[in-house]
Amino acid sequence: MLGRLLNPRRARQFQRLLRNGKVTLLCLFLTVIMLRGNLGAGKFGTPEKDLDELRETFSYIRKRVEPRRVLEEATVVAQGQQKATDSTGSGTNNYAEFDITKILKDEDDGVPEFKRDPSQPYSLGPKISDWDEQRAEWLKRNPDFPNFIAENKPRVLLVTGSSPKPCENPVGDHYLLKSIKNKIDYCRLHGIEIFYNMALLDAEMAGFWAKLPLIRKLLLSHPEVEFLWWMDSDAMFTDMAYELPWERYKDHNFVMHGWNEMIYDQKNWIGLNTGSFLLRNCQWSLDILDTWAPMGPKGKIREEAGKLLTRELKDRPVFEADDQSAMVYILATQREKWGNKVYLENAYYLHGYWGILVDRYEEMIENYHPGLGDHRWPLVTHFVGCKPCGKFGDYPVERCLKQMDRAFNFGDNQILQMYGFTHKSLASRRVIRIRNETNNPLEVRDDLGLLHPAFKAVKV
Repeated sequence: MLGRLLNPRRARQFQRLLRNGKVTLLCLFLTVIMLRGNLGAGKFGTPEKDLDELRETFSYIRKRVEPRRVLEEATVVAQGQQKATDSTGSGTNNYAEFDITKILKDEDDGVPEFKRDPSQPYSLGPKISDWDEQRAEWLKRNPDFPNFIAENKPRVLLVTGSSPKPCENPVGDHYLLKSIKNKIDYCRLHGIEIFYNMALLDAEMAGFWAKLPLIRKLLLSHPEVEFLWWMDSDAMFTDMAYELPWERYKDHNFVMHGWNEMIYDQKNWIGLNTGSFLLRNCQWSLDILDTWAPMGPKGKIREEAGKLLTRELKDRPVFEADDQSAMVYILATQREKWGNKVYLENAYYLHGYWGILVDRYEEMIENYHPGLGDHRWPLVTHFVGCKPCGKFGDYPVERCLKQMDRAFNFGDNQILQMYGFTHKSLASRRVIRIRNETNNPLEVRDDLGLLHPAFKAVKV
């Protein structure tokens, strides 16, 4: 019929249009079904329900866009405020440009600080004469806080600290961080508690002497602690496996690295070192602190005491009184009173001078092993004279910092080896794997016994 009404060419075009129309209608039908499934009722609801859900969908999309616009507007406002703040010079996002002294100001409440009567001898606090009795009674009333945590294993508190102000050089605080990390590692392995101090408890006892008021306060506040272990911030543990021979000190109250002949015979001012020492919590220790402290107050007292120490001690330079020289003087002149309770330790390095140790680390690694504590593998490496937190030291800065990095990595390798890593070299911050992973991790050998020390086991 179409052939009669139209010429052949028109008929073919009309038939093609019908076929395309069928396909278009089919696509439209499928599109509606898809939209109903994704945006509409999803279960072929009513057209009104589909329309409501479409409105909710587009409303949700609009709400998601709005926070971005609000955030952009807020950012613009904040940037404007920041520019205004920066223009007044009172704020910046750049830490390198910020003047830290703006916030490091001591508050002045108008109340004058306590001033000691200069006519009276200096004292760390009220005189205590019965501390042993008070402490014994406290331990009896508090059995859950014994002063020994295992047989021949006293409860020990390691104390260290630094100034409340940032270091005077850009890298000093980084090395203080390394130093405290090193101490935390050793204390964790050996069941030792740790206290880090950043407060000057007595302004008169600044510098060398700041440790004395702190030590006395901690001894009296922690009767459960049997030994307090003082350690300078510039000293690091370099033998993580060495356990102190506590049984050796059962009859002694004060343990320092030193030599009897240098103290009692020569009166040499470097015959001992007070950068790392042990002090028992007892009346005897309070008494020696009371004897030690009067040379410490800054000013005229410390200057005059320094002249006395220079005059009386061998080879001591002229400078104000320091705690180490004062202790040498006390022991050399009052040996009968104090000497029998003082143990001058030199069988291992409770204090080891860095200048004779750090360059030998590779030799130690090749020939010896951790756990010796002495010249073969020193327990402590002390960077005397480097003063990493100050502006000036007694040695070149580059040498000090390089050697401190080596000492830190030397000790840190003993920690990392437990987990299958080590530093690429003693001078490198990078670490490398020394042990492949395994599906039986509990079978890995703990050669140094650091993962699970015996004293940490629960005694049933």
